Amino acid sequence: MADFSDAMNITASGMRAQAARLRHVSENIANADTPGYQRKTISFSAVMEAGQPTGVVETGRVRLDRTALDQIYDPSHPMAGANGNYDGSNVNLLIEIADAREAQRSYEANLKLFDQVRQMSSSLMDLLRK
Repeated sequence: MADFSDAMNITASGMRAQAARLRHVSENIANADTPGYQRKTISFSAVMEAGQPTGVVETGRVRLDRTALDQIYDPSHPMAGANGNYDGSNVNLLIEIADAREAQRSYEANLKLFDQVRQMSSSLMDLLRK
């Protein structure tokens, strides 16, 4: 039964990690037109126990993308400088949509695996009761 519990913990950690990734992607999309906004990224790392990987994933710190901000020419904008430019954001919607799809599919794969482990555990319990 410990193997079932371990498998459920691993898949649950994957779902938590992808949910955090989706949250940051949605923030990036929502702020794509915000002047001066820098894209947020999140990293994942494997949890180690006694020097061995457990299969569990945890999220790392949120980092800001250091790509140069777009320079937008609009002399009538209140944030425009003397040359008529102001800093836009460095969010690329195409990349964000691709990241969102990848995170969604990874989340769904973990969810299917979680459900599969739950069904196997339930079937085993039914066999043991007989």
